[in-house]
Amino acid sequence: MSETVLTALQYYGAGAGLIAAFIVSLNLGSRPTGWGFVIFVTSSIALIAWGFLNDEGEGIGWQNIGLLAINIVGVYRYLFAAEGDDDAPQEAST
Repeated sequence: MSETVLTALQYYGAGAGLIAAFIVSLNLGSRPTGWGFVIFVTSSIALIAWGFLNDEGEGIGWQNIGLLAINIVGVYRYLFAAEGDDDAPQEAST
């Protein structure tokens, strides 16, 4: 695999993960949070590919297989099972 492709996978995975975490942390409601999890899914896929195509990244590949499963649950929870949930942000409980 070319170094350019590996570098693109690595940095896309890292950048997309940061953007997704920021979106989820904003607690903007079900739909935006669900789309944050969709971005997490793409990040996990990129890092799985990078991890297993890179000589020293197998641990990251396995970690992201687990994270992919968690992120798919998030997509389902916030985009598909959230029908009828309030799309408004939730206030933090004190």
